Amino acid sequence: MIFEVFRRERKGQPFQHAGSVNAPNEEFADFYAREQYGRRQESVALWLCPRAALHEIDDFPDEFELKYRRVDGYSIKARLQEAREKAGTLDMAPGANAE
Repeated sequence: MIFEVFRRERKGQPFQHAGSVNAPNEEFADFYAREQYGRRQESVALWLCPRAALHEIDDFPDEFELKYRRVDGYSIKARLQEAREKAGTLDMAPGANAE
């Protein structure tokens, strides 16, 4: 089995991918990871997980539509009009034409 190793170099820093170890089981993988990435005190903590347990997330839907973070700007008036249209209250908006 192949196990992925993540390590923290100093306390307070985030974990980073250090590499992989090939071992027959978790006990040997733990030993190999400690030997390769912790023997010379280059790590203060290690995470170990089987490669099969990892999965990639590559599709990020724009559920929140945070357009205000984009360079082309953010129009609050357009967003309010869109929200009022969805709610069916466009005719009650301030400045709406009352016929």
